[in-house]
Amino acid sequence: MQPHYHINVFWYPNDECWVADIPDLKACSAFGDTPEEAVAEVRMAMAGWIETARDNGLEIPVPAYRPDPYAIARAA
Repeated sequence: MQPHYHINVFWYPNDECWVADIPDLKACSAFGDTPEEAVAEVRMAMAGWIETARDNGLEIPVPAYRPDPYAIARAA
């Protein structure tokens, strides 16, 4: 069974695209023209990340990242 990792999705104005990243998996991110496309792409990247880690005997992190729902309110 695939672990359930948190996925961040945000607009990146420098490249004018949507970015999706998985904080628990180092350097696991992807982009797309829509948020949905970015998420679909990062899900494929996650599968590859986990497969590569398994093939190389590397530790696969347990999902631990939890966003702070009040961070935006405090930043305002």
